[in-house]
Amino acid sequence: MNEYFIIGITGIVFTGILAQWIGWRLRIPSILLLALAGLTAGPLTGILRPEVIFGDSLFALISLAVAIILFEGGLSLRLTDLKEIKQAVINLVSIGIIITWVTASLGAWFILDLDIRLSILFGAILVVTGPTVIIPILNHLRLVSRIGAVARWEGIINDPIGALLSVLIFEILSGGGVGFIPEIAVSGILITLIAGTGLAFAGSYLAILAIRRYWIPDKLQNPVVIMLVLTVFTAANHFQPESGLFAVTMMGIITGNQKSISIKHIIEFKENLRVLLISSLFVILIARLTFSDIERISLPVLFFLSFLFWSQDQWRSICLLSSRTFPGRSVCS
Repeated sequence: MNEYFIIGITGIVFTGILAQWIGWRLRIPSILLLALAGLTAGPLTGILRPEVIFGDSLFALISLAVAIILFEGGLSLRLTDLKEIKQAVINLVSIGIIITWVTASLGAWFILDLDIRLSILFGAILVVTGPTVIIPILNHLRLVSRIGAVARWEGIINDPIGALLSVLIFEILSGGGVGFIPEIAVSGILITLIAGTGLAFAGSYLAILAIRRYWIPDKLQNPVVIMLVLTVFTAANHFQPESGLFAVTMMGIITGNQKSISIKHIIEFKENLRVLLISSLFVILIARLTFSDIERISLPVLFFLSFLFWSQDQWRSICLLSSRTFPGRSVCS
């Protein structure tokens, strides 16, 4: 069992980084190669079985990896960019999320014939854009500054918002219905904002203070920052499920925009770590698919996906154009 665990971990890292390198050499999105590698190692050959390798710890490890990825994403977000793209970002993470939720829920209800309650929850889950997908695509496309900045802000901010929305919807649906909406929604949002923001500021402040006052040597700065990120993530989730993603994203934004210390070495380390984590996560998640999952891909499913892609392209264009950040043209088509 220990040997299979070591071989599995090695195979995941090897396959993920190899796919990244091939994508760089061939100048194609590495995300496509990572998906192909996961399919080959998982359902097609059965060589890689993440559930066997990681057991019950699989989803906990995935959550911690996503927390680090979101923190690194937060480090890359610049508040100065918001001067030009603020309205576009606000539209995408507010009106856009609502439209995505509604259209995805209606599509699941009418096209996939799911139960209305399940459709509402499914629509909330699909709100998440996912930095594990967006960041590799942005790195490959190298979009112009404003377009890339908008896509980066949306991809990173939508993840904690979508995760929180999914949890709140699940609690409402499992708690008795619409009568619980005000209590659950308000308390969940308030706890997330208060606990998440407070812990984010505390974690960032401790990291900055320790580095500025030389309380820790250079070789421990990156490990200490990771330790604080995981601590903030876990503590926030203790107060409100899935609020840890919001907390670590805020911690990244706060740390990345402060001026008291240089964090160039932290950013470089986190970028390298992010590549490793995204590569491994993609292989693991795709490898979890089975032939029965693939067999469920029917015409209604393909029609639903087509409807979802088309509707998202339409509302993104509307949101961006209405913000006047990109007058006269659609950046999403």
